[in-house]
Amino acid sequence: MADQYQILVVDDDLSIVSILETALNQAGYCVLTAYDGETACRVAQTRRPHLIIMDVMMPQCNGILATMRIRQQSNVPILMLSAKAEGSDRVLGLEAGADDYLVKPFYQQELLARVKALLRRYDTLGSIRETQSDDRIQIGDAVLDTSKKQLIVRGDPVRLTATEYKLLLVLMSNPGRVFTAEELYERVWESDAYAVENTVMVHISRIREKLELNPRKPEYLKVVWGIGYVFEAP
Repeated sequence: MADQYQILVVDDDLSIVSILETALNQAGYCVLTAYDGETACRVAQTRRPHLIIMDVMMPQCNGILATMRIRQQSNVPILMLSAKAEGSDRVLGLEAGADDYLVKPFYQQELLARVKALLRRYDTLGSIRETQSDDRIQIGDAVLDTSKKQLIVRGDPVRLTATEYKLLLVLMSNPGRVFTAEELYERVWESDAYAVENTVMVHISRIREKLELNPRKPEYLKVVWGIGYVFEAP
């Protein structure tokens, strides 16, 4: 049921917050609100929402800085909103730790679909509910523990977002298979893939920073130029 989820809406435009709050309430979600990045960080820490919708352009602590600060403490899904459609802005938001990105103006149904997909992924992967399983996928010194939804690299646990975990689950479950960016997007984000190369690339880059000894010369998660990505033993 949707009403089990708390969603934090962050935007300095009161009218947008009101519109989103109404739409989310009508869809059955419990909505928390904040009008600046500083407040968003406090609410995220004290109320622990299940998802955050974060505007980029806000005074003082903007959405990028707030996302980076929240990511230091939490793997909560973050859907970033921006009035800018340029690829560089999308990459900046994703590099800060956002899971998905939506450009204003947007259709209400598209936003609700993104919210539903992010919550389903977060829930299914055990970040909200713990699931029990003895499955472990090991490739070299990298172990994906599917009972704890955790990556262990060279004996040390690594914190992953739900999106990063799902990407690794797809890739490590199929070692040696090359996936295009479109294939990965459709499997992980659960929506049609259109101009998704930057989105996938940024998440792959974030995983490499956590996985590889030298992210510039990856041993495990590699690019097959002109085709896609592959996970293989070093």
